[in-house]
Amino acid sequence: MSASTDHTPPADTAAPIRHEAAPRTRTGATWFGICVAALLFVVLIVFMLQNTRVVEVSFLAWHGSVPLALALLTAAVGTAILTTAIGTARITQLRRLNRNR
Repeated sequence: MSASTDHTPPADTAAPIRHEAAPRTRTGATWFGICVAALLFVVLIVFMLQNTRVVEVSFLAWHGSVPLALALLTAAVGTAILTTAIGTARITQLRRLNRNR
């Protein structure tokens, strides 16, 4: 019987092919942001369609009936606005402190 032959190419011809990554651009970041926003809107629509039951809401002197999804989204947006305001105040405070140094 004959010895088995090795069919691997020589090491110098088997160099790996290098692919350079595409540069990141504002257009690419915008496209990615739009895709994420579209996905979030789909999730939001599904959430609203599944929570159409009407609930009683009382806040300070206001009383009324609204769909559950609207009540929850209003609370979430209110929380986001409050968090943004507090974060903005803190960032402004830190910038003033840094500027005074």
